[in-house]
Amino acid sequence: MEKNIVNQLVQKVREANPLVHNITNVVVTNFTANGLLSLGASPVMAYAPEEVADMARIAGALVLNIGTLNSDIVESMIIAGKSANENGVPVILDPVGAGATTYRTVSAQRVLNEVKISILRGNAAEIANVAGYQWNIKGVDAGEAQGNIVELAAATAQKLNTLVVITGKEDVISDGKQTFIGRNGHPALTKVTGTGCLLTSVIGAFAAVEKDYVQASVGALTFYGVAAEIAAEKTSEKGPGSFQIEFLNQLSLVTDKEISKLGKFEKVELQ
Repeated sequence: MEKNIVNQLVQKVREANPLVHNITNVVVTNFTANGLLSLGASPVMAYAPEEVADMARIAGALVLNIGTLNSDIVESMIIAGKSANENGVPVILDPVGAGATTYRTVSAQRVLNEVKISILRGNAAEIANVAGYQWNIKGVDAGEAQGNIVELAAATAQKLNTLVVITGKEDVISDGKQTFIGRNGHPALTKVTGTGCLLTSVIGAFAAVEKDYVQASVGALTFYGVAAEIAAEKTSEKGPGSFQIEFLNQLSLVTDKEISKLGKFEKVELQ
């Protein structure tokens, strides 16, 4: 996969303006919507069980995020997910905090069991716990990695028959056959609530215009990480509030030239 493919995917998103249906958590709704708009996608947040099937049917992608859970939200996710499956709409699941409580873990696993998930995106602890592997977690944060992330991604992809994206200091994208490592991003992202959740929705926007979900995910992560690096550099003498605003700016402004210069990803071979 070449960097020019990333540039092509960014252009496709900006030209297509895909509708991304988000059933996400209340903490990040505004930031997610603004981030998708900055990229060039069209966000919609619809949660009512009476309408989610209709909304998912017409969307380019459906993003399910369990950050603030209740039983009604889970039911809406199932309804929307089944509608998306029936209409060929990719479904991206972000199992926020899976492993922190039994309810979170079981809810994420229920969605995985009842809905065909195209892309599963989370940190190492979330992915491991959803897949049934042992991995410590505190709150909704994974802390330091405690195992081989590449092997975890590939094994989970094979076990769950889905594309797995594990994000952290390095990002791993694997469908169990192809595996990529991405090395873009900046620690400033961890100082702003919702940057991981927005990333999941950005992956959804890329998946809406590219059915090769490995390419879509690598492209989204590279684009997102480059935008973060530029924003961090421009606000290096300021705080996280300034970074957040500049990051939204860069999601709109980042250029092909910057992606070609700064983008860092590679394909890796599993042992």
